[in-house]
Amino acid sequence: MTRFHACATCIHYGIQKTDKGLYTYCQRLGYKTKPYYQFRCWTPKPHVRVLMEKEKEKGRF
Repeated sequence: MTRFHACATCIHYGIQKTDKGLYTYCQRLGYKTKPYYQFRCWTPKPHVRVLMEKEKEKGRF
């Protein structure tokens, strides 16, 4: 896993505004989640992949 691995950086992360506030969830699994949670099914968003590649090129992990 990388330092970027969190639900908020995943393509399946969803946010809905409700009367009670923001509802954050995984669109793929259907679970309520928090931005900092981590699951093994994580698929990074395109801009996160670019950042990960930049760090990899610099030799940082």
